[in-house]
Amino acid sequence: MSGEIYSYLFPSLLDAGAKDVYLTNIMMKKNRPAQKLSVLIAEDQREKIEEIIFKETSTLGIRRREVERSCLQRKYFELNSSIGNITIKAAYYKGELIKYSPEYEECREIAVEEKISLQQVYDLIKKEAAEKLLGQKSQK
Repeated sequence: MSGEIYSYLFPSLLDAGAKDVYLTNIMMKKNRPAQKLSVLIAEDQREKIEEIIFKETSTLGIRRREVERSCLQRKYFELNSSIGNITIKAAYYKGELIKYSPEYEECREIAVEEKISLQQVYDLIKKEAAEKLLGQKSQK
């Protein structure tokens, strides 16, 4: 299957409700290289997601597995930074802030507008977010 198909397939699966979509390089029978498509979904989305996979890929079959997933509590907040407003995703474990991250698309837009590297935007935003989050480490 052409790699170009994936750039169409991934958004289709995500728009249909998939929580995550990813590829893993594998070796098939007769030592043929291939890519395994993995899609994380809720059970009630199975029929819709399988229809997309069967219609849009070269597969003749789908193997299913039930998996468990643990997630951190997430909160979003707006950071009025020195280079623009950015949404920050903060993650908490048992009420304790353990990580935070700026939203990629918003950082990318600022990097293009300000003509600076995306890495510079990330570094500045993370620094300013850290200053704001000091004293807010616990969120019970």
